[in-house]
Amino acid sequence: MPKRKNYLITNGIYHVVARGIEGKDIFNDEKDYLRAIYNLFEFNDINLTQWRYRQLYGKRHYEDGDRSNLIKRERDLVVEVLAFCFMPNHVHLLLKQIKEGGITKFMRKFGTGYANYFNKKYERQGYLFQGRFKSVHIKTDNQLQSVFVYIHTNPAILVDSNWKEGEVKKPKEIIAFIENYRWSSYKDYLGNKNFPAVTQRDIIEEIMSAEKWRKFVNEWVQFKELKGRDEIVELE
Repeated sequence: MPKRKNYLITNGIYHVVARGIEGKDIFNDEKDYLRAIYNLFEFNDINLTQWRYRQLYGKRHYEDGDRSNLIKRERDLVVEVLAFCFMPNHVHLLLKQIKEGGITKFMRKFGTGYANYFNKKYERQGYLFQGRFKSVHIKTDNQLQSVFVYIHTNPAILVDSNWKEGEVKKPKEIIAFIENYRWSSYKDYLGNKNFPAVTQRDIIEEIMSAEKWRKFVNEWVQFKELKGRDEIVELE
């Protein structure tokens, strides 16, 4: 992933998006999603990735489909992953930078590591992601709440491609789908263990309980009326 020139503030929270080149899919099957989620955990470390650790544990726990836990080890985090959602051709992350240049370092490791895996698996060459990742600085509580909802409702488009336009035709189906969508942090926020070791959830959980977040998200799905929505820059 190419280097990023603009300066990201330490202790700042950012909505980050990385998209597949030319809008192409970056996940083709379950193993691809599992590998990328494993990388969210493994590459969030100022130290070099431990190759032996990856050999021994990464393949066994993720390629074989065990999504309940990552093997815990000591890491020196560069970011806090507050939320994530993986879509077929792009990735949404909510990151707090906790070390100088942490987000750029993390995204470079994540992008390069996953692209190497993907290119080897599918016998392809070249860039996988479209240029530099995009980011928006989250400055207010309203923005934080809105981005949390925006990230976790992204999979709704897989149920109804036009759900953001006009009347919501399948609210119950959409709500059930996003609550059970494997490739996001939402299940963990609702108390259903999915990938609990990947995210640092204290900041979000201090704002609202699981049930209040569920109500907040469900109202947005049904009515698309969200306080602070106008402050959000959608990263297309």
